[in-house]
Amino acid sequence: MIKYILKCENEHEFESWFSNSSEFEKLNKKDLLECIFCSSNNIEKSIMAPMISGSKLKDEGEDLLDKKFIKQRNNLLKLREHIEKNFEYVGDKFSEKVREVYYDRKTKKSIYGTTTPEEREELADEGIDLLSIPWVNKDN
Repeated sequence: MIKYILKCENEHEFESWFSNSSEFEKLNKKDLLECIFCSSNNIEKSIMAPMISGSKLKDEGEDLLDKKFIKQRNNLLKLREHIEKNFEYVGDKFSEKVREVYYDRKTKKSIYGTTTPEEREELADEGIDLLSIPWVNKDN
């Protein structure tokens, strides 16, 4: 078995297991692979690093990576909790609401939500700087 990180034409990344490397190629040629987020059939393998095994150093490195990962995840969870507690969620209306706040300088409202890449670019052209934060799943 081999695990690949896959990427669709819309830049969504996900992983999948295959019996061998030629199995991926065979399924991909027949357009039988599909993005789990947008159902695109235009799939390619993402850049991957090889996994080297067999040494004590590897085990120590994995422990260190696990600890760093857990620490970063906990930091992102704390940040998410702070945002959810102190900011108003405006969902996909974010670009509209952020303009209201930006152009009405008297408003001191803190908001968060989502934008499309196009909306984000438009906001940047208007001089509105945004901060993207990885939204860590609380249940994972």
